[in-house]
Amino acid sequence: MIMEKSLLQRRIDVASGRKPADCVIKNGRIIDVFNGDTYTGDIAIVDGFFAGIGSYEGKSEIDAAGKYVSPTFIDGHVHIESSMVRPSELAKILLLHGVTCIVADPHEIANVSGTKGIQYMIEQSNDLPFDFYFMMPSCVPATKFEHSGAVLNSEDLTPFYQNPRVLGLAEVMNFPAVSNTEEDMLQKLNDAIKHGKNIDGHAAGLTEQQLNVYMSAGIKTDHECTTAKEAKERLRKGMYLMIREGTVAKDLINLVPAINERNSRRCLFVTDDRHLDDIVSEGSIDHNVRLSIENGIPPLTAIQMATINAAECFGLKEHGAIAPGYRADFLLFDDLVSLQIHSVFKDGNLIVQNNQLINFPDNKECIMENDLKHSVNLHNITEKDLSIQIKNKLANIIEITPNSLITKRLIEPVYLNNGLFQFSERNDHIKLAVIERHHMTKQIGLGIVKGLGLQSGAIATTVAHDSHNLIIAGTNDQDMLIAAKEIKKMQGGLVVIQDGRTLASLPLPISGLMSTGTYNEVVDSLKRIDEALLTLGANRHFNPFLTLAFLALPVIPEIKLTDQGLFSVSSFMHISIDAVLPDNRMEIT
Repeated sequence: MIMEKSLLQRRIDVASGRKPADCVIKNGRIIDVFNGDTYTGDIAIVDGFFAGIGSYEGKSEIDAAGKYVSPTFIDGHVHIESSMVRPSELAKILLLHGVTCIVADPHEIANVSGTKGIQYMIEQSNDLPFDFYFMMPSCVPATKFEHSGAVLNSEDLTPFYQNPRVLGLAEVMNFPAVSNTEEDMLQKLNDAIKHGKNIDGHAAGLTEQQLNVYMSAGIKTDHECTTAKEAKERLRKGMYLMIREGTVAKDLINLVPAINERNSRRCLFVTDDRHLDDIVSEGSIDHNVRLSIENGIPPLTAIQMATINAAECFGLKEHGAIAPGYRADFLLFDDLVSLQIHSVFKDGNLIVQNNQLINFPDNKECIMENDLKHSVNLHNITEKDLSIQIKNKLANIIEITPNSLITKRLIEPVYLNNGLFQFSERNDHIKLAVIERHHMTKQIGLGIVKGLGLQSGAIATTVAHDSHNLIIAGTNDQDMLIAAKEIKKMQGGLVVIQDGRTLASLPLPISGLMSTGTYNEVVDSLKRIDEALLTLGANRHFNPFLTLAFLALPVIPEIKLTDQGLFSVSSFMHISIDAVLPDNRMEIT
């Protein structure tokens, strides 16, 4: 940031006490994220920045009345699209939870709408009392084994690096492209390094030697750890450990044992993918902080991880601390356990008080190009298109791991009728379809999923990471076909179907990923969807829609489904739905 000389002079004048501050915070217990303790003093603010801490007078004063004064929280890796609301609406709900800064990866909308989608996200996040930073999507599409709406090469991304809010290259999830030094991936990495930008990793299931490859390529972070052992390996390599607690991927409790007073400064919090209703009910990074404290992380260490650690990871030199020269982004709370937020200040201005937004700009107009409005292009799908023929009664099945992105590959006998797969409530075998929705290729991948728990009906969504084709899970073909028609009519969204009727739906007309409504309207729709899911008998121990969305992601072990068929992540190739056991003695009972 280049500061005008007059602003610099005013800041120095206030810091030296020659001129009064715009505002002074008195009687607060200041959280010192550098030393991990607290102290007292007057906090002087001028032009939206902290100018000094000590003894100061101001044009106005705020009595903190013994409350803790903490830096606001930073989310180090998040996909805005997973909230299903526009950036301006997400900012509103995050501010209520003490988050004033996020580092977003817009690769969801980029996979659908390319550079137009990225530009939309940047423009929609302008001129808000919230700091949106972006990393450029590195893998669009995530792999060559699926059809996305766009393909982004290095030359598509480089112009965005001129924007000061673009911090680097987002999660590099195509490890084979890095390891095999594929030309375009090398160019993307080199462009980021040449521009002095950060590079985020996605090291799901990587070995120690493969981590060496990542680090040598300039990749310095990972948010895919699921065990303490993996966390220690990344920290030992010098990586920043991103501790994720999202809606599906809940890894925080498993990673806490790896964190201690010697390595905690290399750890930060992320949400990655978090549904809006979970943010409303539980929180965002504030939830991560509270959960860490509950599981043994000292409160001041947890606050460090949510503030200065994230800022330093991304080189955000003006964020993350209550100290001279830092942005006056801070919050007040009464204790270091519940972290019940009393007030939130952005750039020195009160923006949240008693869980109410104050002085937030009027709703930002939702302007988007036709490409973003009309992104669901489907052919007429028939029952024949959804038929799964099994030759020997045994099938490769995707088993869900609750509250995890990781799936298991099972080989189990399935029920057949004239050689065609049939739904089994007893075995929890449900038909799964991924239908290409960008270019009318008529490509459909079919599979069987275990663990969703549906007893009737069908659910469908165009939120299907990362290529965001239409994904449908159902107990019968008729409801699956109606679900596809409803999605096409809405031009994207979520829908719950039973006995030919739509029980609940949420239109997402912005690239099939985001709503044009307010966050309250989306929350209300999600409540109706949750009620409808109970009618279908869906598993109550995790979010079925967000779980469904990740069943199409072919870079997370162990087995997934793309529009081209079943995909084995370990062998990085498509496999047949038919399966054969060595002894071939399993029978259907």
